[in-house]
Amino acid sequence: MITRSRQVALVLTVVLAAGAACQAREHRPPEAGRPAPSATGPRGFTLVASGEVLTHDSIIERARYDAGGTGYDFRPMLSGVRSVVDSADVALCHIGTVHGTGGDHLGHPLFTSPPEVARGLAATGYDSCSTAFDHSPDDGAEGVRRTLDALDRAGVRHAGPARTAREARTATVLRAGSARVAHLAYTHAADGLPLPPDAPWAVSIADEARIVDDARAARKAGADIVVVSLHWGTEGQEAPDERQIALARSLTASTTGGRPDVDLILGVHAHVPQAYEKVNGTWVIYGMGDQITGGTTDREGVRDPRGNQSTLGRFAFAPPERPGGRWEVARAEFVPQFFDVDAGRVVNLNRALARGAEVRSVRDRIRDVVLSRGAAQDGLVMGE
Repeated sequence: MITRSRQVALVLTVVLAAGAACQAREHRPPEAGRPAPSATGPRGFTLVASGEVLTHDSIIERARYDAGGTGYDFRPMLSGVRSVVDSADVALCHIGTVHGTGGDHLGHPLFTSPPEVARGLAATGYDSCSTAFDHSPDDGAEGVRRTLDALDRAGVRHAGPARTAREARTATVLRAGSARVAHLAYTHAADGLPLPPDAPWAVSIADEARIVDDARAARKAGADIVVVSLHWGTEGQEAPDERQIALARSLTASTTGGRPDVDLILGVHAHVPQAYEKVNGTWVIYGMGDQITGGTTDREGVRDPRGNQSTLGRFAFAPPERPGGRWEVARAEFVPQFFDVDAGRVVNLNRALARGAEVRSVRDRIRDVVLSRGAAQDGLVMGE
């Protein structure tokens, strides 16, 4: 398995060389799926979302190398997916580590990452990032504050943990043309670490009643679409576990006035790709996998190549047919990705395949997992 992963990485390194140098932001529509503008009413919009950004030691070292040994630069790592992210009306990411104070940063077991991560995400085109994850308390409430401060400075909104009780009660709302998109985020646990006793809002714990209340409050405040990011599931398990399935069913079944309270669920934490599924008429991504990662190993220390695989979800929302109606997903897509550990780059596998990289088996394996719960019958397609 390690040998195959390294063979793929060597092929991808050649493919990556062409795109890694381009850092200019591109503003062009995706190849398919963006609803056409309307001259008389609200227009549709496209939303993309991707998995965890995990700054293991090797990732931090790579970012230092890409910065020329002074500071850290995470932009090259994400250059391969920039055109997909930046062309969307709304792009959502997920940070899996808190930011440190500067100087030395740790990759495991208590993560602290360089604040330059936020700048890399902003340069790639992300608009908001979930910061709800099980390592939120790794550096206490101060670690959360530093992370959110860094995102603020970079111009990236955030959802999940908060710096104050007031901030915790305020939903993150993004503009997508005429639509208002609320981004909410929660984690299933805090990795066994105690919650900050004087700042419980620094960790956003997933609780069904709380999520529904927050979604309804966001809708009441004017949100047209409510997106929930969930850090949940069993690590290393491709199939969603019982808790994921149960929570997805209950959240998507919750309605107010005949309208669903939640319009999209984005899952992370398993560190491997998991299925997409339409549940009660609402799209659920059980697990997108890790977008940036130093890789995962089994108990014997053997690298698990699945830990370098992920997907990016892309959803084209169409405006309601009547005022006050639901914004419907007109097109749902997934884009298979791979993090080349050796090259330190995120790779769009379909584009790499088109350039001659020997990645078909990896791409097809991700596709099979994504479609394993019947999403193709509900219209999910693989995008570029």
